[in-house]
Amino acid sequence: MHEFGTWASRRDHYGLAAPIVEEAGCELWMHPNHAHMTRALSDPDRALERRVEVARQSGVPLEPLRRWAEERREQPPSIAGVVEPHRDLVTGVEVETGAGTWTTYETPGHAPSHVSLFEPKQRLLISGDHVLGRVSLYFDYGWTPDPVAEFLTGLDTVDELGARLCLPGHGRTFSDVRAHIHANRTLVAERVQKVLDAIATDELTAFEVIPHVYGEAPSAATGNWWLSETLAYLRHLEGTGRARRIKGEPERWTTL
Repeated sequence: MHEFGTWASRRDHYGLAAPIVEEAGCELWMHPNHAHMTRALSDPDRALERRVEVARQSGVPLEPLRRWAEERREQPPSIAGVVEPHRDLVTGVEVETGAGTWTTYETPGHAPSHVSLFEPKQRLLISGDHVLGRVSLYFDYGWTPDPVAEFLTGLDTVDELGARLCLPGHGRTFSDVRAHIHANRTLVAERVQKVLDAIATDELTAFEVIPHVYGEAPSAATGNWWLSETLAYLRHLEGTGRARRIKGEPERWTTL
């Protein structure tokens, strides 16, 4: 169990699925769109190359990008091992527990494989990272056409459930579920507008857009997160006919 404890101190999402299944002898139920996690472990060098290429095309300066890539190569993998799901956890699948019957709802955006669970008798929502007690946005860019639109659709889905209590993936439970959903919608709208305002004044790379959205330049701690989120906003604007990308080395963005 010492090795399990070491993994537990630094893993999130699917990262601990393999040792948990092995130790508990249980099944893994998971959404089938899990390549964003499992593919990285099967070929970590290729996964890192892909991320570096996206960053380079987004205008990230080469020297800090090189340092970041070197640091990532030295870090241990974020997944303890690959284990395939025993059952697909998709909309409508029910999970019988001692606390009631929970129905699955697909809520992608934060991740392509994200789902939420709802127990209607007690009106309990297990939201994972879809809705947290604090408003914290992240979109797993590059795996689906428009993760921002998917996230907003997922907010509509959980809003209609009328949950009275939310059990999030991080932090404490909270009861004002609709207020949290509204706060997420509001922040997405604000950040999308900031991106739109930035590229309306000049042709910018995604990296150059970041300070317009967050009010400061990205750091080693925030750069990866903010770039992924900003790219998702740009893709959303492109998909909704409000922005276009200008191909080149690197790519730039402008309004239509």
